[in-house]
Amino acid sequence: MVSTPDNPQHDGSDLAALREEIDALKAIPEEDLLNPLPPFVEENEPTPHATDAIGSEKWDRPASEETLEN
Repeated sequence: MVSTPDNPQHDGSDLAALREEIDALKAIPEEDLLNPLPPFVEENEPTPHATDAIGSEKWDRPASEETLEN
């Protein structure tokens, strides 16, 4: 780039802030950049719990007595 009295040579002082922004963006995982999950969605996700396998119900016993064991 050519410097003139009206356009002095660039000293690069404003590039430090740009480098900080680039480094901050590089620290974010690519999946979060492409498919961000809003915080309120993540906080309200239901907690998974164990369930019985399909077909494992014991129809000859009350539900309160059913177990995951034979």
